[in-house]
Amino acid sequence: MRFVFLTLLISTSFSALAAKLEYQLIPEKIAENTWLLQGKLQDFTRENGGNIVNTAFIVTEEGVVVFDTGPSKRYGEALREAIRSVTDKAVIHVFNSHHHPDHFLGNQAFTEATIWALPETGKLIAQHGNAFAENMYRLVGDWMRSTEVFLPTKPLNIDQMPVMQVGKHRLRFIAMSGHAGADLVMLDETSGVLFASDIVFFQRALTTPHTPGLRVWINDIAKLGALTYQLIVPGHGPVDKNGESLQQMQAYLQWIDETLTLAASQGLSMNEVMKLPLDKRFEGIALRRSEFVRSVFHLYSHYEEEAF
Repeated sequence: MRFVFLTLLISTSFSALAAKLEYQLIPEKIAENTWLLQGKLQDFTRENGGNIVNTAFIVTEEGVVVFDTGPSKRYGEALREAIRSVTDKAVIHVFNSHHHPDHFLGNQAFTEATIWALPETGKLIAQHGNAFAENMYRLVGDWMRSTEVFLPTKPLNIDQMPVMQVGKHRLRFIAMSGHAGADLVMLDETSGVLFASDIVFFQRALTTPHTPGLRVWINDIAKLGALTYQLIVPGHGPVDKNGESLQQMQAYLQWIDETLTLAASQGLSMNEVMKLPLDKRFEGIALRRSEFVRSVFHLYSHYEEEAF
């Protein structure tokens, strides 16, 4: 009897665990033929399974185009199910915006599609993908089960192919570098949707582990502002219909740059800088304190070198 009880208890525990490990992605239509899966304004946790990233898809006459595949195989599979709830068309093109794990570790669910990435992004995924996956296992646990790195299958050479026509949708590609060193931005000129990847964070503090410099990033934001678009899909945060995300990014990047420049000129230590007050303009931004501390850790030594 006790054996039966324990067996039922273990079975129930596994069933409860399996029930928890469901992303339950619900696609939101944001433009003609275009759907968004918006991630949470959080950091990676075992509760959210790494679902902090925005992924999106476009349904065309030829098939489905996916922009970023999420943080795990399980997420990629949930994204496929979300697409099936909208259309029975096949996924034919997938774009990985950059090499951070929450944007490409769902590739395993789309192996039949052509998976595109900037050439440098492909190299970075090949070099660092396994380490990123291992770190994600540590951060979110069982959500990552069976997740392995599946590399992009085709390099996106923008000089040779700046535009791709898929059905009625004319997709223009823009290479930037401010966030991760190699960042793909995609403008659907048909719908006016600008898929800005992690060049834009909105209402969620930006991350800086691989930026080549905040001033590079500031220039990228200025270039985005010169484009003609109807709405912006940031890498993290809600859809932006009026350009507020670019204004927020520009102000936030400039503030961090000026703060670190001044602190270095005053000879403040890294620990002193981490304790500096945050600008009140950014009170509504999620994770602002923790990401500021991380940015100081990532970047402050470069500012010290500039100052001295």
